[in-house]
Amino acid sequence: MTLGVGGSTPEQALARLQDMTAGSTPIAEAEYRARIAKAQGLMREQGIAALFLAAGSNLHYFTGVQWHPSERLVGALLPAEGELEYLAPAFEEGTVRDFQVLPGAINTWEEHENPYRLLLDCLQRIGVSPDGARPPQVGLCSSLPFFMYEGIRQLADGYRFVDAGRVSTLCRQRKSAAEIGLMQRAKDMTLEVQKAAASILHEGISTTEVAEFIRQAHRRVGAPGSIFCIVLFGAASAFPHGVKHAQRLEDGDMVLIDTGCQVHGYLSDITRSYVFGTPSARQRAFWDTEKAAQQAAFEAARLGAPCAAVDAAARRSLEAAGLGPGYTLPGLSHRTGHGIGLDIHEGPYLVGGDDTPLEEGMCFSNEPMICVPGEFGIRLEDHFYMTAEGPRWFTRPSHSLDDPFGLQA
Repeated sequence: MTLGVGGSTPEQALARLQDMTAGSTPIAEAEYRARIAKAQGLMREQGIAALFLAAGSNLHYFTGVQWHPSERLVGALLPAEGELEYLAPAFEEGTVRDFQVLPGAINTWEEHENPYRLLLDCLQRIGVSPDGARPPQVGLCSSLPFFMYEGIRQLADGYRFVDAGRVSTLCRQRKSAAEIGLMQRAKDMTLEVQKAAASILHEGISTTEVAEFIRQAHRRVGAPGSIFCIVLFGAASAFPHGVKHAQRLEDGDMVLIDTGCQVHGYLSDITRSYVFGTPSARQRAFWDTEKAAQQAAFEAARLGAPCAAVDAAARRSLEAAGLGPGYTLPGLSHRTGHGIGLDIHEGPYLVGGDDTPLEEGMCFSNEPMICVPGEFGIRLEDHFYMTAEGPRWFTRPSHSLDDPFGLQA
């Protein structure tokens, strides 16, 4: 049996876990103010008069207000010069104020009123008004729903709307030491949960039982729960994001578990693949090939190199082993990695065509999954961040197929 796989009951495994959040602190007000100042500098450079930061991760990143997007307009208006202001339904004013880290006026609208008119009225009040000759540029969040954009556009003569991502992405893609510290804690927590999940496996257990255990385990280590959980056995593991039906574990199955949690909004995302029982020679060969591709991607991550070069390195490694080429299966059917922070997937991406240079503070998944249709899939996913000396792992990659968690390393 693979080391660390099986041998424990769920109760025993949960009892071995403990809260790991001690000492972790939210992003401080001073850092939010620095983010605002950086954004305003970029806005002035690009001639953007104001940004509307819609509910979701951009609002959270710049203001600290955590608000789930809905059909009601909630957000913040950030001028290139001047103070931040908020927009919200009148009945939510108290809640928005409670979430505020950065103070600012809260402009409200009643349920029968038009929130898009309020947004435009606020723009004019702060001096961002059409002058006829040169329409002022206003950045709208990339995540803003189309119906909201249309509601604004239909009322907004004389404005030029642009993607706020040209500012927000530049701010968010390089993480601070505080952000990296929160992600490190979240990833440490999820790795312990991965170990615990492996320990409860037994023949006949269902994927839904394992997913439920993982949710409980994440709560045990101090997270609100799992932000997502993919558990796949056998042939189903060849589908990167799973299948609609549950599976029961059989001897010789490949196990793929991909899960994560959050600490003060910052996320983890770790995948482990191993065999329940005795691996076949074919499973072993593919697993070793996957590990080599992950390492090749890591070694290609050099400051100044384009993100695409990391993806290319993983594919060269896989093609040298007879897989692919490109996205052809058996092989790697998707990009090698994604950025991570407040969103589980955020730019830039480790994929062909993304020529964003790697810079200090950028954080990425490294997961060049091998899919063998009808048989199994293998994804080893760990994350790294760029330092002045090059890439550094958040979590130690899987050690070997026989000892995936390095218990005897």
